[in-house]
Amino acid sequence: MSRRDAERRGRRAEQVAALFLMLKGWRIVARRRRLPMIEVDIVARRAGVVAVVEVKQRTTLEGAMGALAPEAAARLRAAARQIAAEQGPDLVARVDLIALAPGRWPRHIAGVE
Repeated sequence: MSRRDAERRGRRAEQVAALFLMLKGWRIVARRRRLPMIEVDIVARRAGVVAVVEVKQRTTLEGAMGALAPEAAARLRAAARQIAAEQGPDLVARVDLIALAPGRWPRHIAGVE
């Protein structure tokens, strides 16, 4: 797969994830938010929670759920704290994962550690 195809596939996966979150009542605050430590796929907010959402698409849901490296999760947690501080003082920051696989419903895993 070429870099261009991978980019297109990633953007499509992020669009599906954003729509899925909106159906669950989340408001999308930002997409592809660049920070010094990492690029965040989606920033979503609902009821006092700011979620930094990583989107992973693989051939199986299990593969997608296991695709978040511990180092990336640590950078995402730092990004979540920074973004929550920017959004307001009383917000809870967390890292979520949306796992996507062909022919399967998206899986939203809240509070990935």
